[in-house]
Amino acid sequence: MSPRTLVLQEAACGLCRRPDSDPDAYGQKCRRGKLCVHENCLYHASGLRQRGQDEEGFYGFLYPDIRQALKRAAQKACCVCGCRGASVVCQGKKCSRSFHFPCGAERGCISQFFGEFKSFCWKHRPAQRVRRRRRRAETVCVVCLEAMPGRASYSALVCPACKRAWFHRSCIQGLALRAALYHFRCPRCRDVGAFQPEMFRMGIKIPDRDAAWEEEGAFSDQYHRHSRCDASRCLHEGGREQAAEAGNAPGALAASTGTGAGKSCGPRSFPATGPLRSRSPARARG
Repeated sequence: MSPRTLVLQEAACGLCRRPDSDPDAYGQKCRRGKLCVHENCLYHASGLRQRGQDEEGFYGFLYPDIRQALKRAAQKACCVCGCRGASVVCQGKKCSRSFHFPCGAERGCISQFFGEFKSFCWKHRPAQRVRRRRRRAETVCVVCLEAMPGRASYSALVCPACKRAWFHRSCIQGLALRAALYHFRCPRCRDVGAFQPEMFRMGIKIPDRDAAWEEEGAFSDQYHRHSRCDASRCLHEGGREQAAEAGNAPGALAASTGTGAGKSCGPRSFPATGPLRSRSPARARG
């Protein structure tokens, strides 16, 4: 076995056996030595309990418990791909189907991200009920604005409040991950009270944090002020450094635009005027 193969095996999730690292689909990849598991696989592994504090193990799942879950999963075959390691069990009545978390998502299974973190196969998954008179042959996703079927299904969801906002599962999941719990609401009617519980029920993961655009440092580059004019040709009388010290003078750096060019050195659609050295239009640096 080549060293490259060994590296791939070590990087693969011990539960789903996949090396993928897409946080939107799998959650964060957790590693400790040779132990490697996806966050979403971890939360939905049957029989695995959080017995530690949040800072212990992986999200409160202790390492010995995770290893035991890996041993149990190794005895079960996935009902989707047929491979061993199926750690997710359908909670439907008298259903014995087991599957890998990503295999289940690809087959139309639903795994919920609240309460007991239950999972359901394609036969027992929860479904939305829409009155026949509100169904349409085709409608438009309010997130991506592309055409989609106007009837509820695994991949097509509708707002329970206004019943007029339709969206692809992948589109509304992407919005939920960005907006998170504090800002996630129906893109059309802005409802939260009925919308969030229904999305939780239908298997949409809504992180318990502030929105991505509100996180600390998300726009720090917009507030950075350059110490000197970095235009390809500085037009300020005193040079590049004095352009930065000029404050609100004509040669002050255009901090509000996030560039390092002075206001008089930035892009213009008219000839530069005032105490400048050239009458030709100022050019932005390439």
